[in-house]
Amino acid sequence: MNFEIDEQQRDFAASIDAALGAADLPAAVRAWADGDTAPGRKVWAQLTDLGVTALMVPERFDGIEAHPVDLVVALERLGRWNVPGPVTESIAVAPILLGDDERSGALASGELIATVAAPPLVPRAVDADTAGLVLLAEDGQISEAAAGAEHESVDPSRKLFDVSASGEARPSDVSRAVEFGALATAAQLIGAAQAMLDAAVEYAKQRSQFGTVIGTYQAIKHKLADVLIAVELARPLVYGAALSLADQSADTARDVSAAKVAAADAALLAARSSLQTHGAIGFTQEHNPSLLLLRVQALRPAWGDPTWHRRRVLEALNQ
Repeated sequence: MNFEIDEQQRDFAASIDAALGAADLPAAVRAWADGDTAPGRKVWAQLTDLGVTALMVPERFDGIEAHPVDLVVALERLGRWNVPGPVTESIAVAPILLGDDERSGALASGELIATVAAPPLVPRAVDADTAGLVLLAEDGQISEAAAGAEHESVDPSRKLFDVSASGEARPSDVSRAVEFGALATAAQLIGAAQAMLDAAVEYAKQRSQFGTVIGTYQAIKHKLADVLIAVELARPLVYGAALSLADQSADTARDVSAAKVAAADAALLAARSSLQTHGAIGFTQEHNPSLLLLRVQALRPAWGDPTWHRRRVLEALNQ
């Protein structure tokens, strides 16, 4: 049995890399943090051209209605390039919540960027001040919502807002949407971890200490190898969770939570190793690795923190 992604999926990932690699993502992230979303929205327009925003939208609304594995392929790349905005919420969660709502077509076409709050697990909505659609999902229902008080985030480019219902509630598959939120966030964490590992490896080849390139030190080699192992162990769990979601397996909750925990742990290890390899410069605002370090800290608790997901895994194993 072959567990590799197919050629079409590899080409899809390569096309995303080509588009985002040519964009100045660090500048877009910094501008988004300062309240200027124009550069980031240009990036989102590129994602629309590639079909990323249409992945989970039903075909009847001009979406792709893709397999969850395709979502993971895309979201890993978006995590790697640190795309600003409510990525998980708009691309993975909102299409599930909206279902037969015609506004799904606006998500697919890129005319609409959505964000979501799903208390108590996701009590606040990311970028609710700039999103074209804010959804409040709870108790198996969704309603339109309005942004309230803003709260500080560890990542300045991820503004968090209280929201309150402003429209009539209607039934929605909130539990399934939550699983997609956790899966999409895990995929982004894997991408971010891989990006930090790659950057640390390259920097280790250049940085010298006591007259010796640090990449030749066994301690550095072992530390970076540990990150590689963690990422390579977590990635199959994320793809496995995508398969469980596609099949609506009875083990979906267990598989998604195991994936989120492994991805969060791998990303945290990558962040620590990257900071140690780069030294203090790695956490300065002027140095681009700091943007990924902050994004990882923000994504680890998003759509369920590791403690919550570990509890779900334990409960599933004890059944």
